[in-house]
Amino acid sequence: MITRRISTVAHIGNIEIGGANPIRIQSMATTDTNDTEGCVAQAKRIIDAGGELVRFTTQGSREAENMKNISARLKAEGYHQPLVADVHFTAHVADIAAQYCEKVRINPGNYVDPGRTFKHLDYTDEEYATELQKIEAKLIPFINICKEHHTAVRIGVNHGSLSDRIMSRYGDTPAGIVESCMEFLRIFMREQFNDVVISIKASNTVVMVQSVRLLVKAMDQENMHYPLHLGVTEAGEGEDGRIKSAVGIGALLTEGIGDTIRVSLSEEPEYEIPVARKLVDLIPECSQLRQEAEANIKEDTITLPLDAPDWETLQLKAAMAVGALLIDRKATKLVIHNTSFEETRLVELADAILQAARIKFTKTEYISCPGCGRTLYNLQETIARIKEATKHLVGLKIGIMGCIVNGPGEMADADYGYVGAGRGKISLYKQKVCVEKSILEEEAVDKLLELINNDRKA
Repeated sequence: MITRRISTVAHIGNIEIGGANPIRIQSMATTDTNDTEGCVAQAKRIIDAGGELVRFTTQGSREAENMKNISARLKAEGYHQPLVADVHFTAHVADIAAQYCEKVRINPGNYVDPGRTFKHLDYTDEEYATELQKIEAKLIPFINICKEHHTAVRIGVNHGSLSDRIMSRYGDTPAGIVESCMEFLRIFMREQFNDVVISIKASNTVVMVQSVRLLVKAMDQENMHYPLHLGVTEAGEGEDGRIKSAVGIGALLTEGIGDTIRVSLSEEPEYEIPVARKLVDLIPECSQLRQEAEANIKEDTITLPLDAPDWETLQLKAAMAVGALLIDRKATKLVIHNTSFEETRLVELADAILQAARIKFTKTEYISCPGCGRTLYNLQETIARIKEATKHLVGLKIGIMGCIVNGPGEMADADYGYVGAGRGKISLYKQKVCVEKSILEEEAVDKLLELINNDRKA
């Protein structure tokens, strides 16, 4: 029987996260946060699908101020689910949003530290301590605003947006990811502010799972037990996005870790909700399947007999049951048995799960974000064009990102990147290096393909 990690309870508007409360399901709007009508309509679709929290990007003061109008409209129409403001780069925007939203997400990688440039910085211990004091000076006034307005906080660390300061001292590692979070948590704890939820996300499932486990240990050592939000960021879309999410999120859920989840798909946000609900509902069965599979590993192979009412459930169940075992390299081969589906489909599913666990690469991998109000191009249409043109390339990793928040960082693990740089403008990357800056959107996909083809000919 799985034992769920015991966390403290965070109060977010009219719901609670953590403790003995159900695992909460949430999503993020993709609409322009200045578009009140569009935001309200999309939030209603998310909530009607079963979403319990809705997040909006608030990249500036104007967007943060408009959260007041969005909240008022939703409440007037009978929708009282908590709204979350997502803040990057501009700390003062969090101060504004905290007055109108039930929760504010801040990113330690860019809350005070400048945007990363992947440069190595040398600090003495005294200089490093001074940088931490700058964070505290900015964070305490924000905490006081949150206390005054009963606003919760999500400390959201993304592997793709670690600061140069953190990476210079700890490296681009789970240890660095965890320390980025702990620096902020220690301040919240000293200020006796407890309505905090934490997320540590990465597009790499191995990094994501290892980092969350390490964070739990670090918090336990310092007597912190904050609730955890789980997600694989930039998971992609379609079957691959679902499988990748199930591998990473499912690995932790079957260990009793996780108090709220988001499945980040490059699709309409309401489509994320049923997938997340299935993952939560599958916890008891997949926890048992995981134990049975671990006990029966032979010759480096997991043999997994499964029943499922439909293909998507089979995909999620298989990925969730073996995710942790593959991430921990208890085995590196997978065989799935099911009498309802063709053997070729089951082999392809096993290969997709092995790829999601970073073991065996049999096709192109697409690291694509779900989009948000910062995305200024048609993300879903672009993903479809790039996938169609590159699907024959084995082992290639392509990042398709809406903006620069996580783009260059998450794409450090990718061979090529396509990143929104402004309205109608795209920048192209080879790993961390920008090779084409702010080119026209109409030309960008062709230029990306030209870049890939030229490199393959070289």
